Amino acid sequence: MCSKCYEQIQLLAPQPIIFLDNIPVFSAGVYAKNIQKLIRAVKYHNQYELAHFQAKLMYDFWQKTENAGKYFVVVPVPLHKKRLKKRKYNHMSLVADEFAKMSGYEVREELITRVKDTKAQYKLTKEERKINLKDAFKADKSLYNGENLLVIDDILTTGSTLHEIIAEFRKNGIEKITCFTTSCTAAHL
Repeated sequence: MCSKCYEQIQLLAPQPIIFLDNIPVFSAGVYAKNIQKLIRAVKYHNQYELAHFQAKLMYDFWQKTENAGKYFVVVPVPLHKKRLKKRKYNHMSLVADEFAKMSGYEVREELITRVKDTKAQYKLTKEERKINLKDAFKADKSLYNGENLLVIDDILTTGSTLHEIIAEFRKNGIEKITCFTTSCTAAHL
């Protein structure tokens, strides 16, 4: 990621792109061009060092939002242990760690785990995604101490993943949730 490529990335307005279950969801940019290349490089091509640039993009956007001065605990969307073993890393954990260094936030991955080995979402319809993700996550309420949670993911497509995570947190009495994705599909504009 050269500085020219990074500077070509256009950030969205610093406001929620949607509300899922009355929870604000922010997206830094649109899943296209350089953002798409950046995410795919980190997620699929073992280019760990680019997690810093994905986090920087998110951090630059986040600093323009109304939440910039608040403290959050960062919760990256988890992978199931089978997918983690196959991929060898959770790309969003890498991004969360970099984002935490920039923001001073804490990362607490263990707060939610993926207990269901779901299919890859990108080939599924919205309805298939809902079914695929039903009961896929398990929160550990004992690790929550009343902080604001910032759930982060790479791409907002239908919102099914975030919806299920929100539902699981709420089932455990956790309400202070904000969601933040690196990008969203053009359908959200």
